[in-house]
Amino acid sequence: MHVLATAGHVDHGKSTLVRALTGMEPDRWAEERRRGMTIDLGFAWTSLPTGETIAFVDVPGHERFVGNMLAGVGPVPAVMFVVAADEGWEAQSAEHLDALDALGVDHGLLVITRTDLADPETALELALGEFASTSLSDLPSVAVSARTGTGLGDLRLALHDLVSALPEPDKSADVRLWVDRTFSIRGAGTVVTGTLTAGALSVGDRLTLYPAGRSVAVRGLQSLGEAHDRVAATARVAVNLRGVALEDVSRGDALVSPDRWLPTKVVDVAIRPMAGLRRLPSEAAMHIGSASAPVRIRMLGEANVRLTLAAPLPLRIGDVAVLRDPGRRRIAAGVTVLDVDPPTLSRRGDGARRVAVLRQMDGRPDGAAELRRRGVVAASELVAMGASAPNPPLVGDWLVDEQLRHDLESRSASVVRAYTLSHPLEPGMPLEMLRRELKLPDSRLVSAVLACQLIVEEGRVRSSEDSAELPEDVQRAVEVLRSELAGDPFAAPSNLRLTELGLDRQRLAAAVRSGALLKIADGIFLLPGADAVATERLASLAQPFTASEARTALGTTRRVIIPLLEWLEQHRFTRRTTDGDHEIIATS
Repeated sequence: MHVLATAGHVDHGKSTLVRALTGMEPDRWAEERRRGMTIDLGFAWTSLPTGETIAFVDVPGHERFVGNMLAGVGPVPAVMFVVAADEGWEAQSAEHLDALDALGVDHGLLVITRTDLADPETALELALGEFASTSLSDLPSVAVSARTGTGLGDLRLALHDLVSALPEPDKSADVRLWVDRTFSIRGAGTVVTGTLTAGALSVGDRLTLYPAGRSVAVRGLQSLGEAHDRVAATARVAVNLRGVALEDVSRGDALVSPDRWLPTKVVDVAIRPMAGLRRLPSEAAMHIGSASAPVRIRMLGEANVRLTLAAPLPLRIGDVAVLRDPGRRRIAAGVTVLDVDPPTLSRRGDGARRVAVLRQMDGRPDGAAELRRRGVVAASELVAMGASAPNPPLVGDWLVDEQLRHDLESRSASVVRAYTLSHPLEPGMPLEMLRRELKLPDSRLVSAVLACQLIVEEGRVRSSEDSAELPEDVQRAVEVLRSELAGDPFAAPSNLRLTELGLDRQRLAAAVRSGALLKIADGIFLLPGADAVATERLASLAQPFTASEARTALGTTRRVIIPLLEWLEQHRFTRRTTDGDHEIIATS
């Protein structure tokens, strides 16, 4: 199936032409038929003699309904532009062409209608002149009369040539279906319609509805009035949804593949102002797909702006949209999305720096370039932006630019060294603190970018090359303990004595890390080598031995002997017998 939109001035015969081609009535409302004027979007379809099926999205031509027109042409890849031979080029012909040019539509067909009322040559020549400097320059043309049928055969052949030249849709792509109509069916519930331009939908699929962010399920599918289990692009589809009430979904909402899109309220874009426009308004309506979103505009140089949307939409790099000035009722500019997750601009000079970056971006998704700009980004986030990961993640889902990784290695060494010098008693820099210093989003990345001489132990980062030298006050206190324990190595100092020497918990930990003291248990500190001396003395006892015998042999107290025996057992110098006694299993 191929989907085309109509375009052209009001009452130039768009709906009449669609009716003549399809035999279907595109105007859905009685008011439209009574007034002979399309107000909302109409839909009809037909099969060409050459075999292709074409669905038409018929749009209104009146200036009051330009928003509806943009909702119809936004998602559609090609256009059938209609100009009446008896009236020629009109105001809404120009605005519709501006919209198509702003969207970059480059596949189309010009149809001069009502040739039974006037010679088509004048209208054709004028229209082709208007198209000459737009994205639709050199488009083919056909002259017809829907009333008499003249030229309809040529039109069908021209439509065949048009759809044959359209690019093949990516049926494996992520789904983004812009909703252009909603209604409810008794016994089925909420139904939405739209033009599926990429990907495929199947009954049972889970989708996310934006801007609500709600999860919904596909209960049923129809295309051109027939039920299907699966529909692939390009196609007009009606989707019966489970999980959303009719009043909670409307035109301009989008159904997307879950976890594959990045909803955003701020985007940086390249602008293509319409001819004659002196300056952009500060506020406008952005039309993309079938959505019309109020936006605030911040200029960033001459060729770029930042748009702040009223509600989040699932956008990707390379998306094209239209800015329309509702006050002046004219198309202001076409835009191409460059960045769907731009940095905040809060400091002096941020704007100028951002302009320099945007000048290097062309709206084509480039995962390698995005990674260079961002430094660190999740691979899934790149995909949601519309790009692909240039290399495998470094850890988890995280990608790190190679140059940044080298810079982080160097910086991590200097940051940890500075922390160690200013905190000599601590066992290294806290891992979380280093993560914040390096501005990394995940603590797992810290270990992945550390300099080779840095190690992580118990949530802290230190250098394997750090000197074991203690601060002078700790060294003096340790020397006092060394002299006190020299003659009585198992007379562990009391907490009071440790306090008298100025050895608080932090200083004791530093002394243990440096190897100046041996920690047996909380509050029990001996000199290094005391474990070996204890093992040798206990080995001279009759095996096995009791804790009381060990206390006597080592000349110490119960406060020390119990944790010491536990320490020796833990380090496999001794073992406990079935009777609860102890025996030596190794000597050092």
